[in-house]
Amino acid sequence: MTPGTNHALVLTGAPGAATLDAATMETVRLLLTGREVIRERWLAPGDAWEARLIAEPGADVVPLKHRIAEALAALPIDVNLVPDEGEHRRKHLLVADMESTIIEQECLDELADYIGLRPQIAAITERAMRGELEFEAAIKERVGLLKGLHAGVLDDLYTMRVTLMPGAQTLIATMRANGAYCALVSGGFHFFTEKIAARVGFDSEQANRLDIADGRIAGTIAQPILGREAKLTAMERLTRERGLTPADTLAVGDGANDLSMIAAAGLGVAYRAKPKVAAAAAASVKHGDLTALLYLQGYHWDEFAPAVIPA
Repeated sequence: MTPGTNHALVLTGAPGAATLDAATMETVRLLLTGREVIRERWLAPGDAWEARLIAEPGADVVPLKHRIAEALAALPIDVNLVPDEGEHRRKHLLVADMESTIIEQECLDELADYIGLRPQIAAITERAMRGELEFEAAIKERVGLLKGLHAGVLDDLYTMRVTLMPGAQTLIATMRANGAYCALVSGGFHFFTEKIAARVGFDSEQANRLDIADGRIAGTIAQPILGREAKLTAMERLTRERGLTPADTLAVGDGANDLSMIAAAGLGVAYRAKPKVAAAAAASVKHGDLTALLYLQGYHWDEFAPAVIPA
């Protein structure tokens, strides 16, 4: 955080859980004693609240966030401190990871479970998500284990197992209704991103492509393989094409291959993420759903657009 700028302290919980009760708010306000609070307001009664702060020149406000987070650590509440940058508070570009972010599953793990290989493939996925394995090597190894599988299993998996993360459609509908461009950029597979992008309402999508031969998974991926740097490159390209600045961008993901775009975005959010990712991100959401990303941008719940459900 740059000293001398405005900040927004944003507290969010799971929608409808009313975790921000009177006792909790009393604790927070006591910890804000001595700070210059220019406004506080409910973004959603009981679920989301913000206080706009002005830091004195040279003051470091990050320890304040940590003190509040420590005080509320036993409660399912996310505590974030974001720049309150006027017109840049609401972002004009969203770049989102898909698996365990926009959808609740890791598709390769679900596919492995479907065919009885979950322990082998999930172990590789976990190491890659923690940053212990290079993404490209990890995805090649996992896909290799699927060689010979009938491609029709992909349709079965999508139909029976893939579910949207709560708040996904509201997030995209609201940002698009306010002029933002929303891109789904995944290290997963185009077979799924194409369907999820249409279902949720993204403007565009990109992902890796499984090689299919004679109706069966070939065990290889079409080149080039899209990983960590491809996500950053996509965000930078979309920023340029739309005449935006990095301050206008929001990136969200949960794994190590999301770190580059999260670090480069005007607002980088770790969503239900691995510890390494949560520690590196400017904001982290563990308890709220994806509408928490709207609250981080200063949206009030009555500004949310209706989720668009494709026919």
